[in-house]
Amino acid sequence: MAAQDGVSPTGRPRLSLGAGRLHETGALRFHPRCYYRIETWPAMIAAGPDLGGVQTGAHHTWLLPDGSDKASVEIPRRAMGHLLGHGVRFGVAQDVLAAGEGMETVLSARSGLPHMPMMAALSAAHLAAILFPTTLRRPYIVSDSDPAGNGARNSPIERASGFGIEPVVLSPVHGDFNEDLRQRGIDALRAALRIQIVPKDVSRFFAA
Repeated sequence: MAAQDGVSPTGRPRLSLGAGRLHETGALRFHPRCYYRIETWPAMIAAGPDLGGVQTGAHHTWLLPDGSDKASVEIPRRAMGHLLGHGVRFGVAQDVLAAGEGMETVLSARSGLPHMPMMAALSAAHLAAILFPTTLRRPYIVSDSDPAGNGARNSPIERASGFGIEPVVLSPVHGDFNEDLRQRGIDALRAALRIQIVPKDVSRFFAA
């Protein structure tokens, strides 16, 4: 889980995952008392813009009071609006974009590649339906090692190939990149990502 370790005066969460620091998290906001039915919990709220930057929906993740995990409610995550094909974006994508299913997975991968534009599609079905920017030349698929993740990555791989662009799959050692980060640490995560990205992207995105 992406732990929330403070809130800026603007309401933007200051986020860290293990030893990794996150940048360009303007799509995320933290609400200390967000309604879930008749009670309130802390919540991370994410904006979901379309390719033109127009917000089409939002995604709520209700949290425990200490931010250590999801809230103990029936449905701790809920999407509103039109998010199919879109997602929560970190950085501005042009010719390169890394896209994955879950917020924690994508934020963990981005802690290892802090300058690569990434997008969290928020579900396996949404990842399968991702819309590519017309400028995209190299999509990275941030994969989860489970049946749903394996199925979700196949569709964008096939569609990208149909557009004449070659996708690159980033695979975790364990179940997902958040698990890798928590169990193996940021240095091991960065080392695993470095050998998976295209060589010319190492100097471009793999900065300390």
